[in-house]
Amino acid sequence: MTAQEGFAVDPWSVTEHRLDLAGMARSESVFALSNGHIGLRANLDEGEPHGLPGTYLNGVFELRPLPYPEGGYGYPESGQSVINVTNGKLIRLLVDDEPFDLRYGQLRDHLRSLDFREGVLRREAEWTSPAGRTVKVTSARLVSLTQRAIAAVDYEVQAVDGPVRIVLQSELVSNEQLPQGGEGDPRAAAVLEAPLVAEEHHAHGTKASLVHRTRYSGLRIAAGMDHVIEGPDGVSVTSEARHDQARISVTTVLQPGERLRLTKFIGYGWSATRSLPAVRDQVEAAITAARYSGWDGLVAEQKAYLSEFWSSSDIEIDGDVELQQAVRFALFHVLQASARSEERAIPAKGLTGPGYDGHSFWDTETFVLPVLTYALPGAVAQALRWRHTTLPLARERAAQLGLAGAVFPWRTIRGEECSGYWPAGTAAFHIGADIAVAVVRYVRATGDMEFERSYGLELLVETARMWRSLGHHDSAGKFRIEGVTGPDEYSAIADNNVFTNLMAQSNLKAAAEAANRHQLEAAALGVDTEETAAWRDAAKAMYIPYDEKLGVHPQADGFTLHQLWDFENTPQEKYPLLLHYPYFDLYRKQVVKQADLVLAMQIRGDAFTPEQKARNFAYYERLTVRDSSLSACTQAVMAAEVGQLDLAYDYTAEAALMDLHDLGGNTRDGLHMASLAGACIALVSGFGGLRDYGELVAFRPRLPSGLSRLAFSMRVRRHLLRVEITHEQTTYTLREGDKVRLQHDGEPFWVEVGAPVQRPTGKPTTGERPVQPPGREPARRAPQAGPMIGSVLAGSEHLAAE
Repeated sequence: MTAQEGFAVDPWSVTEHRLDLAGMARSESVFALSNGHIGLRANLDEGEPHGLPGTYLNGVFELRPLPYPEGGYGYPESGQSVINVTNGKLIRLLVDDEPFDLRYGQLRDHLRSLDFREGVLRREAEWTSPAGRTVKVTSARLVSLTQRAIAAVDYEVQAVDGPVRIVLQSELVSNEQLPQGGEGDPRAAAVLEAPLVAEEHHAHGTKASLVHRTRYSGLRIAAGMDHVIEGPDGVSVTSEARHDQARISVTTVLQPGERLRLTKFIGYGWSATRSLPAVRDQVEAAITAARYSGWDGLVAEQKAYLSEFWSSSDIEIDGDVELQQAVRFALFHVLQASARSEERAIPAKGLTGPGYDGHSFWDTETFVLPVLTYALPGAVAQALRWRHTTLPLARERAAQLGLAGAVFPWRTIRGEECSGYWPAGTAAFHIGADIAVAVVRYVRATGDMEFERSYGLELLVETARMWRSLGHHDSAGKFRIEGVTGPDEYSAIADNNVFTNLMAQSNLKAAAEAANRHQLEAAALGVDTEETAAWRDAAKAMYIPYDEKLGVHPQADGFTLHQLWDFENTPQEKYPLLLHYPYFDLYRKQVVKQADLVLAMQIRGDAFTPEQKARNFAYYERLTVRDSSLSACTQAVMAAEVGQLDLAYDYTAEAALMDLHDLGGNTRDGLHMASLAGACIALVSGFGGLRDYGELVAFRPRLPSGLSRLAFSMRVRRHLLRVEITHEQTTYTLREGDKVRLQHDGEPFWVEVGAPVQRPTGKPTTGERPVQPPGREPARRAPQAGPMIGSVLAGSEHLAAE
């Protein structure tokens, strides 16, 4: 079992061998199923007991007011919150009129397991009712990765010790009552009471449907179900429906050993513009197709989809089976969050919970899309096309702020800015460059020039225009960007944040180059040679602060002159700091919430010398408290690059185990997609040394003492490449394609299909291990480790006081 008791360690699955009522909400997130369109939290089939009920549709939200004690120009007037839509998971069981409720009677056995190769949540339970009747219940649940609108449940009950009267009530339920979120914790979601207004209900035979509309955002949502029933002769089926509930009831008497099986096909659809009949009929058609496939067909499709994914995207680890489990758990959930998002956002929690109100942040482009670029590039194109659809809103926001181009929102569902705290929201302009860099990365990795022409160019142009109007040339000719917030939310409204300036520099260069490649399309956007010259000039003159005395880059102008935070006298129970100290105090001290300057060195490593990287890394290690789940993965990558391999190993484990060990204390609200993706980045870019800055894909493999082998596959330059690293050598194998030119430790080489190339794995000289703030060190992960015991991390990524 893991250090956080409950989940067995297995390289290909996560299994819970007993029901932990106190930890149900956490398990509901861990076992959540999604395809990027539909998200089902792993609530028990019977609905109760539960931790936090949740059924989500990507892009479905309700509006809520954002009140301000003092208003201000440009403040968003309303926010958007993900809502719990119609619950189709419910299958209530009555045994001789007693509800199958695991809080009563005797639960003899209970197991849940999710195999990452199958994508099906399986459950087994044996229960004796208060009246002494014993039944066995087995169920399986999936959200289809191939049939976008479909989820399904296969539910079977067996009599054990005598004849028993069984009633199954398969339901659709809207406007479920939800528990209140964590009071005073900005990571928790707003709870909106009864957000769905009934429009139509219907039930007949084994079918039923409900249609609702959100009260304020005006979205129409349809949910439907159909069933296949197998059991002894004489099974009775009845159906009923009302505004917020539809029910199919199945009744029979089971003799010992007899079984009643119910297969439930659930369909969802929504639209802001389509008519009620159109949305309802779409759902009914999807259910008809799913019933045609049948349960076994849906499972077979799921396995085939995942088999293809793992064959081209798996990350293999020898030496630490818990880390192997965690990284596959991470890849599986990143896949689930994005596979069928199809021009919708990828939220910070995916569709596993309501944390952060279901908003998408810069996490997507900076942490999730780099993984998907090499694993599932089609999902990257979809996510960036969603950003493109929000350009009109981003242009409106820029005009409201007195800027040219487009200003993308800090947090959003549909595209409007939903952050009511402007220093950590509006001022975090770097999100524009994060999107631009994601565009460049995708086009470089895939060669998808049609995407660049049709979507990427406009994103690059409008973000470049924003930077050119936001910054200015000073009297010395340097281009300065002032009054912004970088990734570190403990340092808001700073001048010349190094991360922001370097990312803007990349954005400006990329826009000029893309405009040159697509001159007709650029001209249609109003781009001329004078404008591209201005972008190039700004990029070339970009001011990057440097502290000559300390020999490090300040995070922003004057940062290294600030007073140091009093770490020695900060008790551990006062972390995360923003929940216990005023922002004005955080903003004027040297204390770092999450990697900022260090992240700049990861993404723009070409802008720093090796010596600068080592000095910067050591300097910021002693200031970074990791009150964010976004930090450990970045620190892992840079620790590996500067030769601190065991420290990188510690940070990698922290990122990977964020949710399996609930290190942030808020897994109940949903999984941390950026940290999960970051664990993959830590392994591939950290220990694999992947850098994709220019024409050649470069690797610099290194392994920590705790791992004996690391292997990964990735799609790059329209090829499928496998890299296998041991302490002695690294083997490059081209599995698909013709031949590709790579770089190993600075040496270019070609690799062709059928002719693997081997190179020696480097062994860097390890200097003195950098120190962290007292009590904020990552948990040490010993070589050949079992479970990691404990961690200092107490926060999560977006803790701004929204």
